Amino acid sequence: MTVVSESSPGLLERIRQNEALKLSLAPLGLAVLVALTLMLIRSVDPDTIAGRALQTEKIRIQFFDHISLTVWSTLIVLVVAIPLGVFLTRPRFARWESPVLSVANSGQAFPAYGMLVIFLTWFGSGAATAIWALAFYAMLPVLRNTIVGLQQADQDIIEAGRGMGMTKRQALLKIELPLAVPVMIAGVRTALIINVGMAALAFLIGAGGLGETINTGLKLQRDVLIVAGASMVAVLALAVDWIAAMAYRILRPKGL
Repeated sequence: MTVVSESSPGLLERIRQNEALKLSLAPLGLAVLVALTLMLIRSVDPDTIAGRALQTEKIRIQFFDHISLTVWSTLIVLVVAIPLGVFLTRPRFARWESPVLSVANSGQAFPAYGMLVIFLTWFGSGAATAIWALAFYAMLPVLRNTIVGLQQADQDIIEAGRGMGMTKRQALLKIELPLAVPVMIAGVRTALIINVGMAALAFLIGAGGLGETINTGLKLQRDVLIVAGASMVAVLALAVDWIAAMAYRILRPKGL
């Protein structure tokens, strides 16, 4: 077994080079998947039932509906989960950590379809209902990773900053949060993928999305519609994951 230590020459640099290579190749793989999906769609006779379901205008509307559901639900998660995670790591609010995480855990205790049905019962059908259901379902990864990232911040560095005259707020903004960024962004990436996948079910409550194409394929027993819809969801999931990975490289503190 090879033991890797901090003295291993160039280890960190090799890891970064491998990460950069993967990120640079990801758009190429994404482009290939997009090209294959477009070829599949264009191979369908536009005068058939499947062809009418894959009309450009219909796909465009579904695609942008899917993006809208993903973006708005993720923004709600960030606005709620990150400040809440910060508060729960402060000594005076620490006693609320377990109850709040239990509530967040309950979101993923339900199947995605069950969560949508519950929110449909409470708030009716439509995109707004789907967005709030997606946000609640994806809350846990960002909240938990915010808490873990802040709790793992090196206390010696924090104390050194406090010793240099920083206030608690300055230490939080300039030391704790930057050190927690890698763990927090990992949670955001997870939430994004969850939202992209779950948004494929949003059509069940009248919120649109690419799930409509998949559902049409299932009803009509047209495999081409199922594959095309699933491929478009995969393209969107890979794209948002790549964007989140790039954000991680930009936002993480130097040296990490």
